[in-house]
Amino acid sequence: MTKGNAFVLGGSGQVGRAAVRALVADGWEVTAASRGGARDERWPEEVRTLRLDRTEEGALAAGLGDGCDVLVDIVAYGGGHGRQLTGLADRIGSAVVVSSGAVYEDEEGRSFDTQDRPDGFPAFPVPTREDWRTVAPGDTSYSTRKIALERELLAAGDALPTTLLRAGAIHGPFCPGPRELWFVKRALDGRPVRVLAYGGTSRFHPAHVDNLAELVRLAAAKPGSRVLNGADPEAPTVAEIGAEIDAVLGVRSEFVLMEGEPAETVGLTPWTAPHPIVYDMTAAERELGYRPVVSYAESLPETVAWLTAHLADRDWREAFPGLAKYGVDFFDYAAEDAWLKTRG
Repeated sequence: MTKGNAFVLGGSGQVGRAAVRALVADGWEVTAASRGGARDERWPEEVRTLRLDRTEEGALAAGLGDGCDVLVDIVAYGGGHGRQLTGLADRIGSAVVVSSGAVYEDEEGRSFDTQDRPDGFPAFPVPTREDWRTVAPGDTSYSTRKIALERELLAAGDALPTTLLRAGAIHGPFCPGPRELWFVKRALDGRPVRVLAYGGTSRFHPAHVDNLAELVRLAAAKPGSRVLNGADPEAPTVAEIGAEIDAVLGVRSEFVLMEGEPAETVGLTPWTAPHPIVYDMTAAERELGYRPVVSYAESLPETVAWLTAHLADRDWREAFPGLAKYGVDFFDYAAEDAWLKTRG
């Protein structure tokens, strides 16, 4: 006897792949919907795949058919997607929707939307709880669209009980913008030095796909209207991450720790920030009985192997467009070498 029918929207993506596996293992009958209709080779045969573009009029309603017991939405953005789901509430028993820790705002009104301004990077409590203040909803940025999505779904209340997962820095195989590449590529390229700004102490709380999938699994089995952070059991510093990746690859590198901010691209990593980003996981533990299934260090061998194979001999921008979209050359070795020469 199954637990019911689960419909995963965005099933072929990084988080979706893991969520489908977790739900199937827990006894759900799963439909994995995505624009390409692809399937993961690790899914069992009974997983049903569906090609679906939610932007097409009536496509999601048609895909749901008579409905589902739980809808897991990995790719929802904005109030429009929230209204799309609430408009189908009569066909959905409950929902689990991935949001983002980017929705938080500090006491000075700073958020990820202001981080490129002088003194614009937010300073949050460590750790940050779900009841901390957020940006205003809107359609001007990733952050404002995510909080607009949250507001629409929470307003539905019992009509569509929804668990919203505010994910940290997502990592693991199939990531289109893997932060870990910053260290992995340097090791593969034989770079002997790792230059890190802010003394290598920056912390941007990671969230492995398997830990997020565990949260999805638990929330699917315990419907409710709630907001929960989604992150790993630890928030390592960027220097600690670098040391762990070096250990996986069997290399030794010198860590040059800069005082203060990066010198343009030198010292800049995808985790670099003047203030720590750490999410409180107490609520998930209390409300769902959540326990992480993997630590950051334990997850790295699989991630590093996937990154290495996916990069192969390609330009990193082609292999990982999600990282290239930031318009930053994270591998400007000439600038790095020039800066190192100034140290004598």
